[in-house]
Amino acid sequence: MKRILLNRILGIAVLINSSCSDFLNLKPDQKMAVPKSLEHCELLLNDYTAMNTSYPTLGEVANDDYFLNASDWSALAEYEDQQTYIWAVDMIILNNQWQNPYKVVYLSNQVLEVLSKLDPSQDVQKYSKVSGAAHFFRAFAFHQVATTFTLPYRESSAAQEMGIPLRLSPDMDYKSVRATQKESYMQIISDYKLAISHLPKTEILKGRPHKAAAYAGLARVYLDMQDYKQAYAFADSCLQLQKELLNYKDLNQTASYPINRFNKEVLFPAIGMYTPMLSHYQARIDTTLFNEFGEHDYRKKVYFQPNVNDGDNYGFKGSYDNSDAQPFVGLTTSEVYLIRAESAVRTGKVVQALVDINRLLKNRIDVDYFTPITETDPEKLLLFILKERRKELIFRGQRWSDLKRLNQDDRFKKTLVRVIDGKEYRLEPNSLKYSHLIPDLVISESGIPQNKR
Repeated sequence: MKRILLNRILGIAVLINSSCSDFLNLKPDQKMAVPKSLEHCELLLNDYTAMNTSYPTLGEVANDDYFLNASDWSALAEYEDQQTYIWAVDMIILNNQWQNPYKVVYLSNQVLEVLSKLDPSQDVQKYSKVSGAAHFFRAFAFHQVATTFTLPYRESSAAQEMGIPLRLSPDMDYKSVRATQKESYMQIISDYKLAISHLPKTEILKGRPHKAAAYAGLARVYLDMQDYKQAYAFADSCLQLQKELLNYKDLNQTASYPINRFNKEVLFPAIGMYTPMLSHYQARIDTTLFNEFGEHDYRKKVYFQPNVNDGDNYGFKGSYDNSDAQPFVGLTTSEVYLIRAESAVRTGKVVQALVDINRLLKNRIDVDYFTPITETDPEKLLLFILKERRKELIFRGQRWSDLKRLNQDDRFKKTLVRVIDGKEYRLEPNSLKYSHLIPDLVISESGIPQNKR
């Protein structure tokens, strides 16, 4: 019965699947079931497929952790994937990279509107939990859009740069406008902070967020903003609540997918869209990156396997979702340790940075060959932590954001290069192409300005 009710409620949300400029400026069929109660709200938020899957993957397609051979690239079915890979796309036809996260926003807004009409005192605990989850999901979805479709965050220009449409109501009768980048990030932060104030410390349902997840989300946002003091503070708050790490020595390194779903590191599970070119059958791990993993680093066998069509190269099998071609983009304690370590060294807390990076590596490297890191020179330690961050978080949805912020520092600028049939394609540091184009239909129907080129 609950499944039938959920399907009827989600019928409203289906309207936004045909476009997501202004949710098509269409009104839902009034005959459809409209959520009215806390139970309805919980049903919406508990739909894992709607709320936890199919987030944007354009950043994963465009990053430098892997490469395609010419024949696989030529055979790609989607024009956008093919062109995004070489940073040459000049138009976007498919809408799902934009549409999917805005569906999460829409459903979150539906929940928050229902809550605004209910008496919290009827069930204070449940009301607070649902409110916190709705704010969390909206924050997470907005951040996924922002990292994909806006330029790198710079405090000096964020108040002038274009951000994202901040849909804060399920009402379909008002037109979308692009907030500034500053306003966009302030809304994300506000939502996460509201989530923290309402979410419980523990959550039984695997797809639902809890307080530590919201702290982790905020730490990730502040890292993108290069506000390392705040990133440290919220990463620290997260790890005070949940600090467990997997010890990779306990994993079956020869398994097809060695890392269990919903394992003890996962704070919030989320995956990107199914993107076949990112499959271990096609995506070959960048050779230099692969060689960074030492022979006694368990990740070398946990993460990688020889490519079935090209034994000299390797594909990725270390998904935290036990899936192929759908990158895990959720939040984990391992990522938070890296955020705290990087933020620590950047804010003068070298001892804490060493504690964090060593704790992570002790759970990744054979203890018989592990030598604790003792580097106390802040610049050298930062470089080491950034290398470990890239290695640990491969195919975890963070490389594109990292390139965007690190390119602003002359020490870490990087020009990306692809070669197809002898032809070279380049993406220069701080290129306007670091903000992906918004789908054409969204632009034409909403009238919002397109990203600059």
